[in-house]
Amino acid sequence: MPTSHDYIELTFTLSPELIEPCLGLLSGQNIEYFQEEENRLHAYLPESEWSSKKEQSIIEALSVPLGSAPHYTVRHMAHRNWNAEWEANLKPVEISDRIMIVQQNSDVKQKKGQILIEINPKMSFGTGYHATTRLMLRQIENIDLKEMRILDIGTGTGVLAIACRKIGNTHEILAIDNDDWAVENARENVSVNNVDNIRLELLDAEDDLQEILAQHHDLILANINRNVLDRILPSIKEKAPTSRVLLSGIMIYDEPWLKKLLKKLNYRTVETLYEDEWLSTYITLAS
Repeated sequence: MPTSHDYIELTFTLSPELIEPCLGLLSGQNIEYFQEEENRLHAYLPESEWSSKKEQSIIEALSVPLGSAPHYTVRHMAHRNWNAEWEANLKPVEISDRIMIVQQNSDVKQKKGQILIEINPKMSFGTGYHATTRLMLRQIENIDLKEMRILDIGTGTGVLAIACRKIGNTHEILAIDNDDWAVENARENVSVNNVDNIRLELLDAEDDLQEILAQHHDLILANINRNVLDRILPSIKEKAPTSRVLLSGIMIYDEPWLKKLLKKLNYRTVETLYEDEWLSTYITLAS
């Protein structure tokens, strides 16, 4: 990702209960950054990716589930130091009594026995502020990870892979992302947290999936969006039938779709957790 470019800011006027659903619907539109207010959602994407076709795609993504497009405005914005803004606003996120995510070099006092994960996000997804990250981490806490070979698809900041290692996993973890900025960021976070044996690769969850699945993994983490999950789960079932899968990035109103897909692929649900408008599901192939 370029280090400096101008942006388009889309500002949607929404009732508070629609903020999270709209954020989820926009997650597959190459939006790089979001800011939430009580009645507004700001979405930012590089000006180089903006066109009338892109605008139509974004509005259609919102119109179908909402019934009509929300009121929105469009404006050009000069380059901003997004990472500086992240650093200025990030606060500790207590996932549970066992895990807390903090900004790098924060002076935070954790509870006895609590694991601290230091994250400098650099715009990559996975700060702990989003419900899907928190849900995945809470699921991970309940899984016996020690002897599992783990694949983290769409690693973002690397927070899930780092958490698996700090919780006690002992095998090499393969963490992939199709964004070189995210891979670079994840490498930095792995180093900051003093964890080893996490292999970070610039790979695409769809284009490189056959190569990835040729390596055996006991657990596959996939905190991505519905469209990608719809395309990759059949291949995971075919090429890695013994792998358990922990997924998120699914909104609660898409749960009927998910259940239908899992039934078709003969997966059974071990556990599903919910927060706000989101869910996370831990699945394994039915016997």
